Amino acid sequence: MQKRIKAVLKSHGLASPAKELYRTASKLYRTIIGSDRLLVKRYLGQRETRKLHIGCGGNVLKNWLNTDYFPETRDVIHLDATQRYPFSDNTFDYIFSEHMIEHVPYVSGQRMLRECWRVLKVGGRIRISTPDLSFLIALYGSDKSALQSEYIKWAAGMCGDRTPAEDAFVINEFVRAWGHAFIYDEKTLRKSLERAGFREIGRLRLNESRDEALRNLENEERMPQGFLQLESMTLEGTKTASSCVEPNNVPAIH
Repeated sequence: MQKRIKAVLKSHGLASPAKELYRTASKLYRTIIGSDRLLVKRYLGQRETRKLHIGCGGNVLKNWLNTDYFPETRDVIHLDATQRYPFSDNTFDYIFSEHMIEHVPYVSGQRMLRECWRVLKVGGRIRISTPDLSFLIALYGSDKSALQSEYIKWAAGMCGDRTPAEDAFVINEFVRAWGHAFIYDEKTLRKSLERAGFREIGRLRLNESRDEALRNLENEERMPQGFLQLESMTLEGTKTASSCVEPNNVPAIH
């Protein structure tokens, strides 16, 4: 029955509005019954080491407080990552976010990082994985690796018949599709983290970290082998005692 309803809605161009309406109603229901508040209270009350996962999607991590703008299950709370978080200062030991920050404009991403800095404890660490602009630039090179060539074919297929399996088309689709709003390079993400107040910033490979709590978090299985590593960069930073001053104001973007 559900498949039939979805097919009818899609045939009339109503699938997206119906999905949006369902998500809005679900968020309102959760607010009314207070389920998110109870979940947060229970998590914080039961954990000495507190870990916040922002934009989890379907990658729900054990022993983390998993959040998403549109939660898919009841054990994930609603969180708008670009607004003030419903947590006190210095609440969490770790924050992790995978392929989420690129879905909001740059200035909103800076607000997100500043909120992460606020709710982390001194000594707390943040880990951000996101598509790397240099990966897209490299796709346009003439000397492509076998992995890059396979990625282009796969990505074109994911975009449907409208996208030829050619680098320029795949790059254009990547920038515009899937709700992407701003694709970072390493320099820009580092500066954003620093501007938010983080220090000791370093780059790591997917699922690798010097801190055991931040290992094996990225969901590489959602893509063919090697593709998520090809797309991504991962930076970690620390809220140090020396950085516990009001971070610089976010610069205007013209």
